Amino acid sequence: MILTGLAPDPRRPDYRLVEVDRGRFASLPAVAIAGLDLVVGREINPPVLARLQELADLEAAHRAALRALARRAHARFDLRRRLVQKQHPPPAVDGALDRLTAAGLLDDARFALDYAAAKAQRGRGAARLIRDLLAQGVERRIAEEAVRTSLAAEGVDPGAAVRALAEKRARQLAGLPAAVKKRRLVAFLVRRGFNGGTIREVVESLNS
Repeated sequence: MILTGLAPDPRRPDYRLVEVDRGRFASLPAVAIAGLDLVVGREINPPVLARLQELADLEAAHRAALRALARRAHARFDLRRRLVQKQHPPPAVDGALDRLTAAGLLDDARFALDYAAAKAQRGRGAARLIRDLLAQGVERRIAEEAVRTSLAAEGVDPGAAVRALAEKRARQLAGLPAAVKKRRLVAFLVRRGFNGGTIREVVESLNS
């Protein structure tokens, strides 16, 4: 394979547009390719070509990760899983995520805090919040601390939250036999992540 082009990228001055066999290969950081002894018109030896491919894979994974983060925040594990599912090589994905972490664009602790605060306002209990964060790959210690901190910062009273949800759901279940209504109300509150003691107290008070 012959290097047929090596020019500054007009959109990214610190990158170079690499062309191989007269076809666009990749836009790569100038600093990353500086020591590869690339000469236009010369054949690219296999080790250098392999390195160019690694760099191209890294850039592709990095761009894909940035697009995903532009749509919504992600935990690192969840974002990694999504990128690998899209056929980005795992080493390239790990390198891209390390770059984003170093730039402050990927932070599980901040993600967990923001997620817990937003979902708590929508009526999710602590257990559900922790479960959701764990499912996205956030470490348990980080998830528990984020939920505890967010609930306190947002002024969420778990007792008041579960009662408000229970009262709303009870109105929707009006007309059902008492036993059915109670069973469905309990199941609904469990799915929302509230603890058993709180649920029993609220449900009993609504059915008294």
